[in-house]
Amino acid sequence: MGYPETATGFMVNSQKEWTKFEKKEFPLKTFGDRDIDIAIDACGVCGSDVHTISGGWGDAPMPLCVGHEVIGRAIKVGKDVKTVKVGDRVGVGAQIQADLTCDNCKADQENYCPNAVDTYGAKYEDGILSQGGYSSHMRAHEYFTFKIPDNMTNEDAAPMMCAGLTTYSPLVRLGAGPGKKVAIVGMGGLGHYAVLWAVALGAEVTVLSHSPNKKDDALKMGAKEFVVTNDKDWHKKYPFAFDFILNCADATHKFDLPAYFSTLKVMGKFHNVGFGDEPLPRIPAQAFAPNGCYIGASHIGNRPEMLAMLDLASKQEIHSWIDKVDISAEGCKEVVERVYNNKDVRYRLVLTNFDAQFGKRA
Repeated sequence: MGYPETATGFMVNSQKEWTKFEKKEFPLKTFGDRDIDIAIDACGVCGSDVHTISGGWGDAPMPLCVGHEVIGRAIKVGKDVKTVKVGDRVGVGAQIQADLTCDNCKADQENYCPNAVDTYGAKYEDGILSQGGYSSHMRAHEYFTFKIPDNMTNEDAAPMMCAGLTTYSPLVRLGAGPGKKVAIVGMGGLGHYAVLWAVALGAEVTVLSHSPNKKDDALKMGAKEFVVTNDKDWHKKYPFAFDFILNCADATHKFDLPAYFSTLKVMGKFHNVGFGDEPLPRIPAQAFAPNGCYIGASHIGNRPEMLAMLDLASKQEIHSWIDKVDISAEGCKEVVERVYNNKDVRYRLVLTNFDAQFGKRA
């Protein structure tokens, strides 16, 4: 059938064969007055993609096309769209719709809307399943579509749509800025953005990592100190040191959490954005008492934060640390396996060269 009724993407048919991608057509949702059709030119590869198709986060609807770090060109806009015009370069992240009428949405908390629609694997009102950005086209609501600054490349911008926002939002909400001491745990796809943003916001940044071979990269990104958490009693040198910790790792179930808590200032926060396949370790309530600390988490970010993040990246010329892979069935298999195995990923993978698979799309 083809666009505008359908798009074509690289889809997984079964979680049992989650590295096997097949090029298939899928239906697009009913076009709305505030919808924008995007011809996709790049898509970042998120750990969420892998957790979803591999079954790490439970069952997922199949067949499924993942990818929620999308950059492309607006090729059609609804009659009520005000912020984007045909030809604009735009991005879409991990959320593609919300009711925009509930109390959360009215308070710029649309990422916590009870009627939110994820960019892939969720049902629209018309019954169509949302499909992601390993594909030719995407149909997105204007509120969740963002113009990309002219001085940013597609490849730089793509992983910022999810990984970038997921780290930028809690950093801002927790007060990262001049005079604050922030620790970042896990300097991977999420964590490298956390370092870049925290430094750009003016905070003093320490990276806590089990991988000593990332020290040079962390310091190049602007971190003041690098701590190897595999070293015995590493935490004893940092009592009451940090205003908050942003945990970007997805292996928190292996952590000695009281050791991390001990490095927080009084009423400090251990905040999670890295979500693994395993639950958090059991921990007694008393572990929070020595400094009155808290543990929490957050979900992506809101539209104002996305716009502010893109503006910060543009003005300070902040670049993603990425590796590009041409999109294809083989390319999709390669990137999800590399993310799953944490192999040669410094620090984000981006699928590119969409025209070679999907042709020139007007």
